[in-house]
Amino acid sequence: MMKEFLERKLPEALELLRQMVEINSYTANKNGVNRLGRLTAKAFAPLGFSAEFVPATNSEFGNHLVLTRRGKGGKSVGMISHLDTVFPPEEEERNNFHWLVEGDRIFGPGTQDIKGGTVMMWLVLIVLQAQAPDVFKDVTWKLLLNAAEERFSPDFGDLCRSRFDKGTLGALVFEAEGRLGRDHLMVLARKGRATWRVTIAGRGAHAGGKHNAGANAIVQLGKTVGRIAALTDYSRGLTFNVATVSGGTVLNRVPHEAIAEGEFRAFDPETYAEALTALSAVAGDGEVKSPADGYKCKIKVEILTESRPWPRNPATDQLYEFWKAAGDELQIPVSYEERGGLSDGNLVWDAVPTLDGLGPWGDNDHCSERSADDSKLPEYVEMSTFVPKALLNTTAILKFVNPFP
Repeated sequence: MMKEFLERKLPEALELLRQMVEINSYTANKNGVNRLGRLTAKAFAPLGFSAEFVPATNSEFGNHLVLTRRGKGGKSVGMISHLDTVFPPEEEERNNFHWLVEGDRIFGPGTQDIKGGTVMMWLVLIVLQAQAPDVFKDVTWKLLLNAAEERFSPDFGDLCRSRFDKGTLGALVFEAEGRLGRDHLMVLARKGRATWRVTIAGRGAHAGGKHNAGANAIVQLGKTVGRIAALTDYSRGLTFNVATVSGGTVLNRVPHEAIAEGEFRAFDPETYAEALTALSAVAGDGEVKSPADGYKCKIKVEILTESRPWPRNPATDQLYEFWKAAGDELQIPVSYEERGGLSDGNLVWDAVPTLDGLGPWGDNDHCSERSADDSKLPEYVEMSTFVPKALLNTTAILKFVNPFP
């Protein structure tokens, strides 16, 4: 009965997805993000949700969106998504990247990451309203949508925590699910991430007349980033990525400065902390020096941003068991993964039990290009995954909510 209801509602859900995808909500497109927020608030209003638009701490970003439907009881459940995508308007236009249906696939910006997840939230709530009205009315539902998830937005974590009360049973994150064969993979942990900058202060000199007086910052940078890259330890899930380098000015000058930026990621807090210490230890005097007087290049290390790891933990594992039990009941194979990418789950996992990967399935998120031979495809979501996943989520939520007094 629940499945048939969802199948009847799927065309309406996909129409909502189309409207969302046709709004460019690139993080830096503040007006577009806010427009999507208003559309999202309008879509959930008939379910009884009131909207609160909360300005992001960074004034360049749009408004975070909080949608609340107050229940009669003391229980509450948080549902988390985000409004922004990674695609600037000019990139969408250049790559002709827009809503496009081909068979079971819907291509378009945000179809998988994460507008499809927001639509999944709508499907779950609308079937709860129709098929489990007592639970729907008893629970307070809090939907929290980040305006800048694709950028650094720690204030959204603070916003979520301020809305979680003592009756909050958990936070459900609607990023896309993973797949391994037939298994639907829920996300139980995510790597933490730190971004960094290394600045080399060398000494400039005339490249022809006083070459030996210089201390080449670019040469030192090459040695330094090699040391940083070597900190990667796959056996511990630790990765260092040197992402950008720059330096020098003109060809007849020994470079006086060079800069590299990158990130590192790790799953567990201990490995993360050790990586931070190892990176910081790179700072100090360099090996490259002036042959004339021994002046050494200086290495400066800065940590630009930090997002803490979300490690495996008992609260998340317990929450996952409700989805595993629902999968067993529905004969939907459910398993789990620990994912390297960040989500808003990193910001809230230690505040309330948190589970991720509750969205539909698709692929190629963050990609807008399509090759002539289709060996490279842009982001898409599969239509056929919405109903089964909504059924799984709804069944699990009913199991999750009901056992609590």
